[in-house]
Amino acid sequence: MDISVVVPLYNEAESLPELAAWIERVMQEHNFTYEVIMVNDGSTDRSWQVIEQLHEQNPAIKGVCFRRNYGKSPALNTGFARTQGDVVITMDADLQDSPDEIPELYRMITQEGYDLVSGWKKKRYDPLSKTLPTKLFNATARRVSGIKNLHDFNCGLKAYRSEVVKHIEVYGDMHRYVPYLAKIAGFTKIGEKVVHHQARKYGVSKFGLDRFVNGYLDLLTLWFQAKFGVKPMHFFGLLGSLMFLLGFIAVIVVGALKLYNMHAGNHYTLVTNSPYFYLALTAMILGTQLFLTGFLGELITRNSPGRNHYEISHELP
Repeated sequence: MDISVVVPLYNEAESLPELAAWIERVMQEHNFTYEVIMVNDGSTDRSWQVIEQLHEQNPAIKGVCFRRNYGKSPALNTGFARTQGDVVITMDADLQDSPDEIPELYRMITQEGYDLVSGWKKKRYDPLSKTLPTKLFNATARRVSGIKNLHDFNCGLKAYRSEVVKHIEVYGDMHRYVPYLAKIAGFTKIGEKVVHHQARKYGVSKFGLDRFVNGYLDLLTLWFQAKFGVKPMHFFGLLGSLMFLLGFIAVIVVGALKLYNMHAGNHYTLVTNSPYFYLALTAMILGTQLFLTGFLGELITRNSPGRNHYEISHELP
């Protein structure tokens, strides 16, 4: 199979028939063998009923339906696990991503040898309240990830070699950083293509300030995993050891002061009268906790077997 198109969606019933027809037209014009995997992320409208109807009309359209809303990253991860195409395309369901971009994205993967090609909506039709935070977010992501050639990390329109999506795990809200995830997994040939951005035709935007704030927290998490994920003791061990060492030195200083006062004849000076004694104990305790609790907690999180388990109510093979 040439192409798998993964479409995560939430309450996009109005746009789905037009999107499906558009994708089908593009695939037929270029003689691609294809499948479209629509992942319904717990929509409260008629999205799943529409997907069932589209599947009856065109068996190439497949569907997965979550019992509740989990988010875009779980939807993408679930879709990736089911892809069979040599090239995987992701796009949003709101018709802001153009299926006409698919042939060129496919060519860049198959002929130019890219592992991943990310779309760049150079000319956007979003309000200023969305475009300004997006530019700031992308500038930070370029700096932290080291992927200097990408202008739009969060563009929904991307193309991947099949091997890439089978070797990355998209969870939480990590869909914003799929290129960074690919780089961490060893897929470093990452390109960009300027794509057409269309104004939203149906529904409302899902963008909110909370996503902007959470994006930075997720970026910090990815940076930590990329830098210390394989050897977390390089972070927790160093920081914990430094704090414990500072606390231990402070205890020695407090003890030395006690001995000095005793030598000077002041036998009634207690070490507990000094605030440095309590600061020293606190630093030693925190150092030990960072060394042990943080290390174990990170290992447990990274190896949690249920991190990507999502309840699915229906599926169209």
